[in-house]
Amino acid sequence: MGCNMSETINGFKERIKKPELLSPAGNFEKLKAAILYGADAVYCAGKSFGMRSAADNFTVDELYEAVEYTHERGKKLYLTLNTMPHYDEFPELVNFILSVKDAGIDAFIVADLGVIDAVREHIPNAEIHISTQAGIVSPATARSYVKLGAKRVVLARELHFTEIDAIRKALPENIEIEAFIHGSMCVSYSGRCMLSNMLAKRDANRGCCTQPCRWNYVLYEEKRPDFPIPIEQTELGTFIMSSKDMCMIEHVPELIQSGIDSFKIEGRMKSAYYTAVVTNSYRMAIDSYFDNPSKYTFNPLLNKELDSVSHREYCTGYYLDSPADNAQLVSKNGYIREKAYFATAVDYNESEAETLRKNDRELENEKGRLYMFVQRNKVKTGDFAEIISPYSFGKAFRVCEIYLENGEPAESAPHPSMKFWCRVPFEVRPGDIMRSGDER
Repeated sequence: MGCNMSETINGFKERIKKPELLSPAGNFEKLKAAILYGADAVYCAGKSFGMRSAADNFTVDELYEAVEYTHERGKKLYLTLNTMPHYDEFPELVNFILSVKDAGIDAFIVADLGVIDAVREHIPNAEIHISTQAGIVSPATARSYVKLGAKRVVLARELHFTEIDAIRKALPENIEIEAFIHGSMCVSYSGRCMLSNMLAKRDANRGCCTQPCRWNYVLYEEKRPDFPIPIEQTELGTFIMSSKDMCMIEHVPELIQSGIDSFKIEGRMKSAYYTAVVTNSYRMAIDSYFDNPSKYTFNPLLNKELDSVSHREYCTGYYLDSPADNAQLVSKNGYIREKAYFATAVDYNESEAETLRKNDRELENEKGRLYMFVQRNKVKTGDFAEIISPYSFGKAFRVCEIYLENGEPAESAPHPSMKFWCRVPFEVRPGDIMRSGDER
């Protein structure tokens, strides 16, 4: 697969650079989670012209704020303009481009030739990244986009490691390659699908996909319309269109050796918990490899982390198999649900906790400190929980004490976004996530 490992390690410092970890930001909460948990860059969309119109996305004012927030932390922000707009949408597109012209966006992710021209005309110095929607599967196509001014090409998901290696060798070193390494896959080639348009009159190529490939279907015999036959998974068959989710966590060394410059995580419509956990897992794997590449060993706890988020059955995409040999369709319908996202730790003034703690020193030393959280899902005393922090795996504890914001004891924190105190037997920092744990 790609480069030979021994050859790569022997020339490690000269031949390999650390890849960018690029995470999804469907809204500001997810953007903050991505950056806190190790992303080098985030990608997001405005309210129009992005391929995930169902995500919250960002207003123009929020984009300016997001760029400032991202740059203050030494990270980058890429804006998706990767739909295929029709002729009557171009005036609105130009107005949108002009509205974000001075935001300091690090790159624009585009797929349509007309959109490329529009960006280059109105923001001449803009960095252009070619979206996976363009279906780049060959060195010739990649070079053609480079001639049009592209700094980076986002490869089609359907490529094998050997094909990626060929594209990398055909491009100048200063041209970057980006590839998806985790998340949902589309049954249509590079996501270019007409099924949603046909069945729901919502154009997948303009960000409005209803995901009909995930729907349940029935089969009718022409002369017996009153006897539908469900199309479902049995011992004799499988789902006809729903793809598995990609997960390349066990192949981080091969991804690095293949020359991919940016590792992209799919999931702008997933939860902030998903963003944090998946980003954190790949951050730890990448950093562990670069700490000592010749002795890198995969940590199976990373699989446990990624199993904790909402996902379909995992696969390795087409890095190791061709679509013709393995279509990577699911064997059972629906998501494998993520662990309950109980709460997020928040910053507070120590004086707020002093009254609650002043008669509690002995208990604090014995059972841990009280920390303030913002509720995401109901949590109650007696629950088994875990705390996840940036660059670390989950730490287990049992929820024994909960107090309302005013210090009143409570059996649970049932209300969305309510603040509460919880005693935790180890240090907790703002941004740490409390999730459901396994009974010990």
